[in-house]
Amino acid sequence: HQGGHTFFTLQQEPLENPLNRSAKRALDICISLPVVLFILPVLCLIVKIKHAQQSPGALFYRQDRSGRRGRKFSIFKFRSMHDNGVDRSREGEQAKEVDDRIFAFGKTMRRLSIDEFPQFLNVLKGDMSVIGPRPHLLQHDSEFSEQVNVYRSRHFVKPGITGLAQCQGFRGEITELSLIEQRVYYDLEYINQWSFWLDLWIIAKTFHVIIHPPKTAY
Repeated sequence: HQGGHTFFTLQQEPLENPLNRSAKRALDICISLPVVLFILPVLCLIVKIKHAQQSPGALFYRQDRSGRRGRKFSIFKFRSMHDNGVDRSREGEQAKEVDDRIFAFGKTMRRLSIDEFPQFLNVLKGDMSVIGPRPHLLQHDSEFSEQVNVYRSRHFVKPGITGLAQCQGFRGEITELSLIEQRVYYDLEYINQWSFWLDLWIIAKTFHVIIHPPKTAY
C-alpha cells in the first residue's frame, strides 16, 4: 500500500522473503559500520577544510526523499553546492555539467561520489540499503511517475547508495525520457532478480565505476 493506492505483483519478489531481507540487512551493517567509524570521520575533516577554503557553510546537506513504500526520510550528503541558507528555490533543478551552484571541490566530490558517503548513516538508521534504486527528489518522483507508469514500483525495496542502474552508467542529469525509462528498467530488474551474490557483484562493479566515472557524473 502506498499513498492510498494498492499495488499487486504477479511474480515473487526475493526481498519479500524475511530471510533474504535479514541477509541483506546484515550485509548493509557489515559494510556501513566500518565506513562510518573509520572512513567518514577522515572525509569529514577533508571536506570541512575544503569548505572553509572554497565555500564556507554547513558540512552536510539534508534533503527529503522517498524510501521503501514511499515513506519520507532525510538523506545525508556532503554539501557540494554553495550554501544559500534557507533559500532552496533551485533545489528541484538538476545538476548540470556547467553549474554555478557547484564549487570546485564539490565537482570533484560529485564525480567521485565522495558526497554520497554520509548516506552510510542512512543505511545504519535503516532508511536505506547499500544497494538499491537511487532515491530521487520528491518533486522528481512525481514528475517521473507521470512519465513512466511503473516508476513507483522502485519503492518496493529500500533505496540504495548505489544500484544496478548506476553500474550500467546511468548517473547524472536526466535530459530525456529514455534515460529515466532505462534506469527504471534496471531498478526493477534488480528488485525481481535480487540475490546476495548480485549485491556483491554490484559492490565490486561500483568500485570500477567510481574509478572510471561516466561522462554524466557531475
